Amino acid sequence: MSVGNFNCRANPRSREIQLVFVSLAFALPHLSAAPPIADEWLTLAERSEFKKTPRYDETMAYCRKLAEKSPRLRVTSFGNSPLGRELPLVIVSKDGRATPADAHDNGRVVLFIQNGIHAGEQDGKDGALMLLRDIALERVDPAVLDRVVLLVIPIFNVDGHERFGPHNRINQNGPDEMGWRTTSRNLNLNRDYLKADAVEMRAWLNLWNEWKPDLHIDTHTTNGGDWQYDVMLAWEKNANAPAPVVKWMADFMETSLFDRLRDDGHLPMTYFDLIDGKDPAKGVASQAFEPRYSTGYAPLRNRASILVESHVLKPNKTRVHAQYHVLRRVLEIVGANAMTLREANARADAEDLDRGSPPKPVVLSLRPTDVATPFTLKGVAYRLEPSDISAASWIIYDNTKLLDIETTWRKTLEVDKTVVPPFAYLIPPQWTEAIEIVKAHGLRIQTLKEPLTADAEGYRLRDVKFAERPFEGRFRAQFRAEPFTEKKTFPRGSVVVPVAQLGGDVAVHLLEPAAPDSLAAWGFFNIVFEQKEYADGFRLEALARTMLAEYPGLKAEFEARLAADEKFAADPRARLNFFYQRSPYLDSELGLYPVWRLTQSPNQDDTNR
Repeated sequence: MSVGNFNCRANPRSREIQLVFVSLAFALPHLSAAPPIADEWLTLAERSEFKKTPRYDETMAYCRKLAEKSPRLRVTSFGNSPLGRELPLVIVSKDGRATPADAHDNGRVVLFIQNGIHAGEQDGKDGALMLLRDIALERVDPAVLDRVVLLVIPIFNVDGHERFGPHNRINQNGPDEMGWRTTSRNLNLNRDYLKADAVEMRAWLNLWNEWKPDLHIDTHTTNGGDWQYDVMLAWEKNANAPAPVVKWMADFMETSLFDRLRDDGHLPMTYFDLIDGKDPAKGVASQAFEPRYSTGYAPLRNRASILVESHVLKPNKTRVHAQYHVLRRVLEIVGANAMTLREANARADAEDLDRGSPPKPVVLSLRPTDVATPFTLKGVAYRLEPSDISAASWIIYDNTKLLDIETTWRKTLEVDKTVVPPFAYLIPPQWTEAIEIVKAHGLRIQTLKEPLTADAEGYRLRDVKFAERPFEGRFRAQFRAEPFTEKKTFPRGSVVVPVAQLGGDVAVHLLEPAAPDSLAAWGFFNIVFEQKEYADGFRLEALARTMLAEYPGLKAEFEARLAADEKFAADPRARLNFFYQRSPYLDSELGLYPVWRLTQSPNQDDTNR
């Protein structure tokens, strides 16, 4: 079945003219009258006509060469990978001596650019190297650094980067060889921001805690369908992000950045996904990013994170230039509006510190609505054909023919889950892994010096279901969290995590079990679902008879269960377990969520990080 002209407008002659224009625009970076670059300063991507990307050692050698050329650049590292490679960091400032302690002095802001979290997606790295070069050679106005300290991670996933080869990205149009998506432990770092399993992510969190960036950029190369857009951008704009930051991005970044990218010869678009990957005419949709992703995590720290996705099917040269221009234009916009960005971030931080009484609910998740807005998708010709291999239809694109596709965009999201946060969460001392993750996020904690007796809110986790296979090395859990309150004594050494602090929403998303990326959802507490004591059948037979004699209503409940559940009725062990679960012998902590909610301060002085 052909759908190439379904609900579409196409003028062959105008499309041919447009194709020539777009191809020329994408082929060259739009830099007005910039002088040629001496061969010694060309990146490997440029020297190879974008057929190659530098290896780790080559990348670092080039960064060090730039730092020797310009006092504005300083090359350092922020940790080591599991295989012992340094995690590289380039610090750029007006005097070349910026430190975390003075980065925000004199009205400056910190712009944090990271590349290579998926190390096969090298476009951002190559674009960032070009930007660093242009700063070092003063091809970028040095005044842009008057109000900006720039942090650049050339390669985040350094071990994955060195799993180098020609067959790592089947969807990607060049270069000849590239790195791998995941780390040496096969972890996807862009699913790890909240749970922080990876050594690399723990180092990244420490870097964030030290520098306290004002704006973050995460560069990627997208997968997906074919269309005319060469770069797509996203950041959180909904109720899961702080309102002052959302407003600043709308007022100062969105229109200006998209306009400048079009002036540079690109065709940018807000990030979307096809609703049906086999038919673009069926519409596109936006999503909210959970805090496992950089774009979802940064708003919990009261900052915006810009997701940059160059288009995987465009030539590598086009993609690298798109990344270069995004990074350069964001740098310029931030430099020109540094004071208003500082003010917006400060307002968001103030809301973290003053939660109100009662505190405002925290948004845990969003969901899409059915609202569909008319949208002209700048696509390419395509058709669907039946496949005798997959026994399904497959989509065949023809990107020599541009096509405007009249469709719809589902971009409206609404709040799904919220929770009113407590004064603080309390983690008993034996749950060391959870405590270490809280510390890794830089949250302020209080360690009890003496036992604490208090009215506390807890959860009993019911109806648990485990994933059938691991995801990011963990078996995720789904459950129903049943709240209750009781007076409880907590031991010395328990850790209290106040919510009214900078990054307090991180604590909520980590420790509130209903949050989509909570430690409970990721399976950190799966052990609480394991029954460790059991009864022999002959003992349960006797116990059941005693209970039936003592509790007349139990017989009716048992018989009703037998009548309603054939599987239960046919399972002797389940029938006996019915009584065990209602006996005083059942483990009172089975399914008990080990993290508690405190409604007031424990009034002890021992505070640390």
